[in-house]
Amino acid sequence: MSYDYLHIEKSNQVATVWLNRPEVHNAFNEGVISELQRAFEDLGADDEVRVVMLAGRGKSFSAGADLNWMKKAGEADLDENIADAERLAKMLQTLATLPKPTIARVHGAALGGGMGLASTCDICIASTEAKFATSEVRLGLAPSTISPYVIRAIGERQARRYFLTAERIDAQTAYHIGLAHEVCEVDELDATVDKIIQAILQGAPNAQADSKTLIDMVAKKAVDEALLTETAKHIATIRQGSEAKEGLQAFLNKRSPAWIAK
Repeated sequence: MSYDYLHIEKSNQVATVWLNRPEVHNAFNEGVISELQRAFEDLGADDEVRVVMLAGRGKSFSAGADLNWMKKAGEADLDENIADAERLAKMLQTLATLPKPTIARVHGAALGGGMGLASTCDICIASTEAKFATSEVRLGLAPSTISPYVIRAIGERQARRYFLTAERIDAQTAYHIGLAHEVCEVDELDATVDKIIQAILQGAPNAQADSKTLIDMVAKKAVDEALLTETAKHIATIRQGSEAKEGLQAFLNKRSPAWIAK
């Protein structure tokens, strides 16, 4: 399937979605959003893909929204604006709920919506040259559609600072506030990402999808009888699945489980 704004590579159970507008620092417009939506839907349904990585060609991961696109949206009426924003919100939700581990490989700028994409992925690996920001207020805007994922990544307290100041967040600060899981030199970025990928590939794919569902089910909920019952049902259902049986047999027989590629 062809794309105008993306380049997708598949190798060894990993799909890399390259944002491919280096001339504008991978800023996104309605075309990029539409193609990302289609790519995430297709890769989510592809049984040969275990991990989805998001990366950027050129000097930046993504500088966020294309200003020409934003200007065009600002001149549209309210209904058109809502529809346009809903397409972005849906794309982010599709990425957030992808039933496979997702990794943001961040180098250079990840601003506005670019920081939103990095926050939405399950894992964010940043080079020491990475710069993040929720820069919207400096354009008279707010980080509305990315806010659920950024707040989930860095917490409400940090969001209150960075949403209001639009300060640039360097890689080490991103690590300390929980946005980046690991920081490394740019020439070590691929090796660091590969280490994470290899760890992921040791796990069972359905169990990983169930674990992502579990996080959403449990996060920020009171530990009450209802939650205890819900988590008990969750693990009981998983125990009856073929992966759990295969995993136990593999462990007892001291062999690799079937989901690990030989």
